[in-house]
Amino acid sequence: MAKSLIRSTTLFSSNTFLSRILGFVRDVVFAHFFGDAAAFDAFLVAFKIPNFMRRLFAEGAFSQAFVPVLSEYRQTRTRQDVRDFIGNMAGSLGAVLLLVTVVAVLLTPLIISVFAPGFLHDAVRFSLATGMLRITFSYLMLISLTALCGAVLNSYDSFGVPAFTPVLLNIVLILMAVFVSGHFTTPVYALAWGVFIAGIVQLLFQLPFLQHKHLLPRPKIKFSDPGVRKVLKLMAPAIFGVSVAQISLLLDTIFASFLRTGSISWLYYSDRLMNFPLGVFGVAIATVILPKLSRQHVSNNHADYSKTLDWGLRLLLLVGLPAAVGILILAGPLLSTLFQGHAFSAFSVIMSRRSLMAFALGIQAFMLIKVLASGFYARQDIKTPVKVAVVAMIINMILNFILIFPLKHAGLALATSITGFLNAGLLLGILLRRKIYLPQPGWMIYFTRLFIANLAMAMCLFFISGNINVWLSQHLWWKIYHLAFLLVVGGIVYFGVLLLSGLRLHHLREHS
Repeated sequence: MAKSLIRSTTLFSSNTFLSRILGFVRDVVFAHFFGDAAAFDAFLVAFKIPNFMRRLFAEGAFSQAFVPVLSEYRQTRTRQDVRDFIGNMAGSLGAVLLLVTVVAVLLTPLIISVFAPGFLHDAVRFSLATGMLRITFSYLMLISLTALCGAVLNSYDSFGVPAFTPVLLNIVLILMAVFVSGHFTTPVYALAWGVFIAGIVQLLFQLPFLQHKHLLPRPKIKFSDPGVRKVLKLMAPAIFGVSVAQISLLLDTIFASFLRTGSISWLYYSDRLMNFPLGVFGVAIATVILPKLSRQHVSNNHADYSKTLDWGLRLLLLVGLPAAVGILILAGPLLSTLFQGHAFSAFSVIMSRRSLMAFALGIQAFMLIKVLASGFYARQDIKTPVKVAVVAMIINMILNFILIFPLKHAGLALATSITGFLNAGLLLGILLRRKIYLPQPGWMIYFTRLFIANLAMAMCLFFISGNINVWLSQHLWWKIYHLAFLLVVGGIVYFGVLLLSGLRLHHLREHS
């Protein structure tokens, strides 16, 4: 089991890594062409609304409800039953999303007022955000259907194609920014159309791979289908609580809309860097183990179910802790190297650095939530994570009110990180109390090794990274060379200390 999980996770992570690298290229292009201007603030809101709903609805509530039911069908029904279920699900989901999209396009001014109330006092940003949201909202329907296709492929242990699909979004947006934006009276509108085009491209890309597996859905609106009804029933509560991290980030946008111009952009750039390890590792591991956990639950294989969770948590800590420590210490150098330039000033770097450091504190928590929540979703238990998320959201809002005054946009990021640990802690506590997860032997020595390795890496990076003012004044190639050097040295120190402490790859295999 361990070798297949590691192989699948590596494949998913590799493609996701490519997507994230292109995502950084995309953001570098954004920073060069649009910086942190008011127009870019407006685009981020117009893109974040459907993108937030995509993460919450398509990749969140829908995937977490659909994959366990599909796995159950795969284990207990004929292949024709599976194809019929997928077709009925695609038709029913598409009908709901089409209706939602039409209503949203008609109500865009109201939606902007709700999600960015601070724009009501800024006619330029409000007008731009409203116009672009009418274009970008269709992305929700397109990417949700793409998520359905990807969930089917994942359930049949085909992880590469779904992981590669986001690459297409980045390619389209880069092309639109570089080659098309100059032809628009308002250049940022090119990005809104790019989002819409990318949604079509991503959906069409996955269809041939489903056809190859003889699973290409023939959409049919059939809400009476038992499988469809079960998925919708599981989705209903999950929509409100499947991912507190995403909900918290949306709350950050609402609060940030009242702050000075640029605050939404600063949160965006720091969030993008924070989401790199989360997407490459956290989402990858959770995506890989969810179908396996679902099958183990259907088979009543409780021992392997617990071992799979244990393996996921160990691997997350192995990669999550150094990612959090590295981003916390190298926040300034990372932002300066990647984004500082034509429209993204040294001041923008300093302001984004504050929120990135605050986000970095919660990276490990955000990763843990992905895997811990899968421990419930695989059992078709949506209510428990929802209850936990609701509690965490309430605390997050309270912390936002408390921290926004002294720390501005960085306070919003810090509130999100604190809430992430609360969410992860509650989920872990419930799994342990219900004896769904029984930790395997060796955790104490494993924690000790990780602590020593991360401490050594942190000390090394802190002393050799230098003062942020030096990075702000240097040319790009100096930054690239020195940042690469820091990353290589940090990696060598971290894994070197782990090897010296006695950790080996087979230790992870033994406990998976």
